[in-house]
Amino acid sequence: MPRQEAPMSFRKFAAKAAEIVGSSQSFFFALVMILAWAALGPTYGWSEGHQLFINTITTIVTFLIVFLIQNTQNRDTKALHLKIDELLKATGGARNAMIDLDRLSDEQLRGLEAEFKRLCADDSDKTA
Repeated sequence: MPRQEAPMSFRKFAAKAAEIVGSSQSFFFALVMILAWAALGPTYGWSEGHQLFINTITTIVTFLIVFLIQNTQNRDTKALHLKIDELLKATGGARNAMIDLDRLSDEQLRGLEAEFKRLCADDSDKTA
């Protein structure tokens, strides 16, 4: 199934939401909410409704935040790959075959990783 592009409005919303959720203010807001919930526990006798409230809220928030953060992470990763591809393309001694490595299979990536480990080991042997 081909991946569809997210509308620009969603991308902007996801980026802004991830920025807000990742802030220290959001952390402290969540901490205050949990402390308030805990402080009200004895008042409500730690009833099922009291427990259900925090469980429902945290589940919904977590569920939605996962998708927002994943969208932002995917975009950041793609942008980083494109920047690295541009550097490889512009560098004279670099192998152009290294561009678009994210399209390789896992087996091909493991082979390339083994090649670089061998090259690094060879280089460290030469300097030792």
